[in-house]
Amino acid sequence: MYRILYITGILLMVQLASAQRYEVGVFLGGSNPISDVGSTYYVYPNQVAFGGLFKWNFHQRMALRVQVNKSSLKGDDAQSDIPGKINRQFSFKSDLTELSVGAEFNFFRFRIKNLLDKPMTPYLYIGAAAFWHDDLYFDPAYPKPTDAIDTSRRDFDFAVPVAFGVKAKITNRLVLAGEVMFHFTLTNNLDGTAPKNRPFVFGNIGRSYDWYTLSGLTLTYTFGEWPCYCRN
Repeated sequence: MYRILYITGILLMVQLASAQRYEVGVFLGGSNPISDVGSTYYVYPNQVAFGGLFKWNFHQRMALRVQVNKSSLKGDDAQSDIPGKINRQFSFKSDLTELSVGAEFNFFRFRIKNLLDKPMTPYLYIGAAAFWHDDLYFDPAYPKPTDAIDTSRRDFDFAVPVAFGVKAKITNRLVLAGEVMFHFTLTNNLDGTAPKNRPFVFGNIGRSYDWYTLSGLTLTYTFGEWPCYCRN
């Protein structure tokens, strides 16, 4: 019995080793917050976002993905379709730096070696992210329109990113993908509405957390033993 398990383990390790494929590339797109200040649209990019990513394709349909992104989050009540927000006239802008790690799942086998064999596939990405953003707060005594005040400190928080996308083969080495990635954060102060140790707090305090969205294109270069995800 132990001999059978040993042989099975060796064969599995050989299979995984032969299936190792790597991708490195860039991301370019836009960002937008989903918070108490600004527009209520889930996908409404208004700031440039860019980054870099690395993938380890350890299975025909699965990959481990690491990505670093840089952007700003900007919200303005003037862009909202809610009359109360428009009359309030608040706005904010926060620098964002993000590191995410997660798994990417291809809906179909995606073998780069043959450009005509399933040239594209939808995919799903889910992971965990750590991000840094500006520590903001509002002073209602300021004349309107009122911008959030930056304390010059940086807050560190966590998020759960979930992305939906479609990837396509360009060459035997290059893959182009378009995706929308939603981030459910564990903070309610992306926009300065729930600052710590500040008297003025407003919005959906205690009922919901803020979100932000990154949407755009990724271009990756495939390398490794074979320019494809599997031998067969």
